[in-house]
Amino acid sequence: MNIRKFASASDRRQALEKELRVDLKNIGLFTLNEAVACKRNCENMIGATQTPLGVAGPLKIQSNNYYIPLATTEGALVASVSRGCKAITESGGAIVDSYKAGVTRGPVFRVKNLSESKRFCSFLEEHIEELKKVAKDTSGHLQLEKISSIGVGHYHYVRLNFDTQDAMGMNMVTIATDAIASYIQTKTGISCLAISGNYCVDKKPAWQNVIQNRGSVVWAEVTLTKHILSNVLKTTAQKVYDVWLAKCMIGSAMAGSMAFNAQFANIVAAIFLATGQDIAHVIEGGLGVTTAAIVGDDLYMSVYLPDLMIGTVGGGTGLATQQEALSLLGVAGGDKGKNAQKFAEIIGCAVLAGEISLLSSLAEGSLASTHARLGRGGAI
Repeated sequence: MNIRKFASASDRRQALEKELRVDLKNIGLFTLNEAVACKRNCENMIGATQTPLGVAGPLKIQSNNYYIPLATTEGALVASVSRGCKAITESGGAIVDSYKAGVTRGPVFRVKNLSESKRFCSFLEEHIEELKKVAKDTSGHLQLEKISSIGVGHYHYVRLNFDTQDAMGMNMVTIATDAIASYIQTKTGISCLAISGNYCVDKKPAWQNVIQNRGSVVWAEVTLTKHILSNVLKTTAQKVYDVWLAKCMIGSAMAGSMAFNAQFANIVAAIFLATGQDIAHVIEGGLGVTTAAIVGDDLYMSVYLPDLMIGTVGGGTGLATQQEALSLLGVAGGDKGKNAQKFAEIIGCAVLAGEISLLSSLAEGSLASTHARLGRGGAI
């Protein structure tokens, strides 16, 4: 059966039901705009997959309160993040800082030898303003910020770094990179093997993205008082610190992990799914470091997210339910990059809440019992 010949999601779904003798009635229940989704988000659409959506909070970030939409099938996750939010909020709120590192694309070119590789480097350095104009001509919402490159053998890898304002921007960056690669080929005679040669690094864990950053970079911190540790988290500064050191630091090092944290990916994935982000970028958002320090009877905790690829316009953010989730946070739509940066900071603080709650649960020995209670149909 040629599934592409059918005109609608309903027709495709019915054809599959007939051929495979399955019932897909729940997949056929959805409220999103099929015409938009088929054109912009999903080919051969047959329906939609539903994921429960919960809300954690309020989470106080500096002087504002937020409710965090989390789409998940993991019982206990929303409750855990909510507990972390309570601990942060009652401690006076999280302090956050961030900057936009930019979206990258990394084409690879074929060079004949070291001499041609050196000539290639010189061209990039001497013609960066021309390359910026080539990029700008592809989209008024994009700007080429910087270029770096490295050669090995017959290959020369280029890392193009773009500002994409409030969009996550991989589509516009890919189009701009294609135009830049064509321009370079025309001017130098050096061929581009692929407009993505993995030097980006896109949708893969890489130390380059940790060190040089990608997307948005976020730091968030809070000091939890002895009272909050005891009454909200049911533990002590020393116990949480001991678990953090053994798990996030030593355990991660022993395992060769690139993520020195407890569960960044859990919170990032749930927010991404709720707000229409590219789910594959969870692998980048899961990178990062959690730190802890005992301050008297209190506990200082912080998180560092070096590679957060998010947007508030474009892609899945335009779908109705995802727009509503972004509206919950006050970041729906574009605002010259401000919404995406605010969104990144909210994610960073939500991740901090998740780290605090999980490490505290491990410290008090309640992780298994909580999952048994909340993840197996127990009372909330």
